[in-house]
Amino acid sequence: MTKLHTPSRTARLKYGLFALALSGVGSLGLADMATAQSTAFRQAVAEQASVNDSVAQFYRENTYAPLWTAADEGASLRRTALLRALEEASAHGLPDQSGLAAELVERMRNARTARDFGQVEAALSTAYVNYAAMLQTGLLKPSSIDDGMVRKRREHDGAAVLAGLRDNQPFAYLRNLVPASPQYRALMREKLRLEQLQAAGGWGPTVPGKKLEPGDSGRNVVALRDRLISLGYMERSATASYDRDMERAVEDFQADHGLEVDGVAGGGTLKEINRPVRDRLKSVIIAMERERWLTPERGERHILVNQTDFTAKIIDNGDVTFETRSVIGKNQSDRRSPEFSDVMEHMVINPSWHVPRSIITKEYLPQLRNNPNAVGHIQITDSRGRVVNRSSTDFSQYTARNFPFAMRQPPSTRNALGLVKFIFPNKYNIYLHDTPQKSLFKREVRAFSHGCIRLAQPFEFAYALLAKQTEDPYEFFHRILKSGQETKVELEQQVPVHIIYRTAYVSNKGRAEFRRDVYGRDAKVWAALERAGVALPDVQG
Repeated sequence: MTKLHTPSRTARLKYGLFALALSGVGSLGLADMATAQSTAFRQAVAEQASVNDSVAQFYRENTYAPLWTAADEGASLRRTALLRALEEASAHGLPDQSGLAAELVERMRNARTARDFGQVEAALSTAYVNYAAMLQTGLLKPSSIDDGMVRKRREHDGAAVLAGLRDNQPFAYLRNLVPASPQYRALMREKLRLEQLQAAGGWGPTVPGKKLEPGDSGRNVVALRDRLISLGYMERSATASYDRDMERAVEDFQADHGLEVDGVAGGGTLKEINRPVRDRLKSVIIAMERERWLTPERGERHILVNQTDFTAKIIDNGDVTFETRSVIGKNQSDRRSPEFSDVMEHMVINPSWHVPRSIITKEYLPQLRNNPNAVGHIQITDSRGRVVNRSSTDFSQYTARNFPFAMRQPPSTRNALGLVKFIFPNKYNIYLHDTPQKSLFKREVRAFSHGCIRLAQPFEFAYALLAKQTEDPYEFFHRILKSGQETKVELEQQVPVHIIYRTAYVSNKGRAEFRRDVYGRDAKVWAALERAGVALPDVQG
């Protein structure tokens, strides 16, 4: 057991009200442990704890021994640590818990009987477990917000965190409940920075006009200059012309916001430049909630696909070792790429494309009903895998419900999956793959697929994965590729894949970057957070 120690003098002064409220606990009879364990105390704890299974389990397993209302130093430290944590909950983008903290103090102050203390005991444990669950696994259930947010939150073990608090130094244990990922810590710092900016008035006046470009001058350019200075992209300057320094500043801003980097402040760029601090603060708070949904064990090597950023990255021990552009699902109800995590097991070089049933019935069957030779580059096969003779088949008799055939595109450079696909088996039939449609990677917004993730540099992606298991990944890959044979290559080291959706994140350089809400999911998350009690500071910025 970790040795207990008292909080600092500053902490004691800051929480003097709480200390005053709690000082009477020992004098009210709880120093007599027989009272604490009396039938009235036990019954009150059992009744109050019945609304939370994990709290009830903890007290049953520990013979209803008091965790908070005993007269010893450990209980006193636990109370103070919890009240401090509740007071600071909003720093994590959680609902303000200061009212709950004050209510708990009042209940402790007014407790007189063993039954009163039993009720307070259970109330403190319930408040603590609820706080720990919000902090460790998130406030919201993703799948209840949007059909594409299929990520499953980890089960929270309330009994375990109660035992952990009992057995460890309370202040340190509560600090360790905070998600430990560097990204979460960076987002917390960015949240504080934005709140301070908002309190100070924000980034100043917005930039008028529809388009500004190098060579322009006048009031609108001055407004752009001032906004870029406030945003941190330009040093202080008296220039009134759109010079090379301003062009570079606009380029940097565009790169940090997922925009086409051309140095021209067009409509899309000005819209992002003019976004208020409140919008960016919402994105950061949402990103913190999303970070809480992810498992802490990401994998020493893992693949990270951020849908809003249109990128796929390989990350080794926290460092990005490979990055490529990606294409995600089209913004339609049946095509949006889902958010989930799984494990990549193998790749297929020279893959066939087995057309999903939904594409067959929605897109190809209507064409075949009009023309049996439509989509001729794709084979139609029966239940035994035999190719169907199109000319002798009356496709007009079939509907989406009774169409009996499958469709398959053999390996080729024209194959919809390109020349390699990367498989992490999942019920959503989502994978990463090559594509013959290379021109789409030049687009700023790259949402065109049926849901799978297309890669701009799939060969290089394969080399990076194969480098862990072969001395010459290039030769290995191309030897199979040249054979033209569909070949499954197992990964000796399976790699976790995390498909996420982040409109705000902090880069390895320490700068906050923002992306557009491509599918509108973050707007739904924010609405759900507001319903749950999350609010921005009441300051106009």
